[in-house]
Amino acid sequence: MGIKPHRTLTPLALVVLQLLHERAMHPYEIHQVIRDRHIDHTVKVRAGSLYHTMETLHRYELIEPVGTGRAGRRPERTIYAITDLGREEFHGGVRDLVRTPEAEFPAFAAAVEMLHMLDRNEAVELLTTRAIALEGQAASYEQITAGLIKRGLPRLLVIEVEYAHARITAELAWVRQLIEDVVSGALPWAARGDR
Repeated sequence: MGIKPHRTLTPLALVVLQLLHERAMHPYEIHQVIRDRHIDHTVKVRAGSLYHTMETLHRYELIEPVGTGRAGRRPERTIYAITDLGREEFHGGVRDLVRTPEAEFPAFAAAVEMLHMLDRNEAVELLTTRAIALEGQAASYEQITAGLIKRGLPRLLVIEVEYAHARITAELAWVRQLIEDVVSGALPWAARGDR
């Protein structure tokens, strides 16, 4: 069976392969580890997408079933391990993601592009509301990082949460400066929206 190149591996697929480097697991356990380590703050994870990802990785022979397990009255679950090909594709995929900046299209960037269509006061009010939400997210990431390290995870395993915190903090600083520029008049404002 021909394998697709590692460039097509999704961030979730790479996370699954990363966790299977540690030990063989069943999908539910992988989902629990993702939640416990707060990886779901940096990679979008839904139960359905995780199972689909596992099926895809198995189809491309990047993981393989190595047994089954049952806990209590729960149904029997297939336990998967990473293959040598999976290790190779994982490392290639991570190298590509680290080496090559990809264009990302966050929804807030689109909103910023259209911000001038709003009334100045409404824009300031909405940006202030966003700043408050970002402050809460930044504080949450600080607590998550401290909690994970306190639980014994080495810093190297929580740097994705640090990155998310840095991204939020940078956005917060930018939003605060934008509010200040609009309020002070340093950024002239003329709403262009139809009102």
